[in-house]
Amino acid sequence: MKILVIGAGGREHAIIRKLKENPDVTAVYALPGNGGIAQDAVCVPGGDVDAAVHFAVKHGMDFVVVSPDGPLCAGMTDALEAAGVPAFGPSKAAAALEGSKIFAKELMRKYDIPTAAWAAFDDPDEARAYLRRAAPPCVIKADGPALGKGSRVCHTMEEALDAVAACMERRVFGESGARIVIEECLTGPEVSVLTFTDGETIAPMISAMDHKRALDNDEGPNTGGMGAVAPILFYTPDRQAECMERIFQPTVRAMRMEGRPFKGCLYFGLMLTPQGPKVIEYNARFGDPEAQTILPLMQNDLLTVMRAVRDGRLADAPPRFRPMHSCCVVLASGGYPGPVQTGFPIHGLNADGQISLPGATIFHAGVKQERGHYVTAGGRVLSVVYTSETLAGAIDGAYQAAYEISFEEMQVRRDIGQAARRAWEDTEARPILQQPEVRPCP
Repeated sequence: MKILVIGAGGREHAIIRKLKENPDVTAVYALPGNGGIAQDAVCVPGGDVDAAVHFAVKHGMDFVVVSPDGPLCAGMTDALEAAGVPAFGPSKAAAALEGSKIFAKELMRKYDIPTAAWAAFDDPDEARAYLRRAAPPCVIKADGPALGKGSRVCHTMEEALDAVAACMERRVFGESGARIVIEECLTGPEVSVLTFTDGETIAPMISAMDHKRALDNDEGPNTGGMGAVAPILFYTPDRQAECMERIFQPTVRAMRMEGRPFKGCLYFGLMLTPQGPKVIEYNARFGDPEAQTILPLMQNDLLTVMRAVRDGRLADAPPRFRPMHSCCVVLASGGYPGPVQTGFPIHGLNADGQISLPGATIFHAGVKQERGHYVTAGGRVLSVVYTSETLAGAIDGAYQAAYEISFEEMQVRRDIGQAARRAWEDTEARPILQQPEVRPCP
């Protein structure tokens, strides 16, 4: 089989490496890919809907994985299927769960899915007036996709007013910030739960904890993600069952009832509040860096699961995971998520873009090759992942691997997984790592 993966980041690199485990895969292409992905796939130029459909048809792709939010929200899966090319990823109508925070909030309100209290605005003066009535802390979100950076936690009125101006007047997120959502600020541990769903059945993957803020101790601006660990201790079997019954199944059912059946990877960003789990956000695709963290723990074949999702047979081929732990540490360019300088040589990688430490895997994102050498080419440069039988081993191994790599102005959080590690070490009766439960969504 010839497989095409759309995208150019660490998430896509992790997907490609997992797809290659299927013995039926004869060739993998990445559109557009990057200099590190080129070690595992043939990279081809382009990235928009027309380019993807043209390449897939012309070169006889047997299956296409549409990974990033932009192409999904633009209807790439629909266009590929219309051209006769089987594709993994939700339709444009279903991707609205991520494409519009307001759509998602209205869906949750209509179907009684727990989330933060909220209000939507398309006028900055009305948003400012609302803030003066409902003082911070609050969370201000751009309505449209913003590469994981469109959400800002505001503790003061000054911060909140600046967030409104940044989104709606300075348009730092383009048209995605023309409308905004202002939410109450929830408290509690955050958990990311990625799921496979074919619109009728939902199969969660193991839980993960993303680290969004740029700096140690959860300080600095929001990023696309500076690292993650999996699985998470406080996402207990009881919590998992509660989320399944109150959030996961109702969401899949609601989308089907709205005439927007969701088939693909549905990401639930959750806050485990004192009042119970609540939805922070939906994504219509694999998270980044959650995919890099979770996929190395997947025991069975990713392509088989993806094809089952596309064909409506997920109940026959659910994912399975090894009872192990994983940690991902992101190496970013200095100044990320703001403007960055690129073109710096990356030291410590071998010719294949990896390192020799057993248990470690390097997934490439903002990387290109110049004269046979890897150089930085973006904000998030590399995802360094280590798997182990213990959480402590996964975290320590990831940092050991990360410190073998260097480039000028390298930025790295030094506390990835430490909160999860403390929770694990402070608990005497540690739960057995269980396979997530697969459920129908009648």
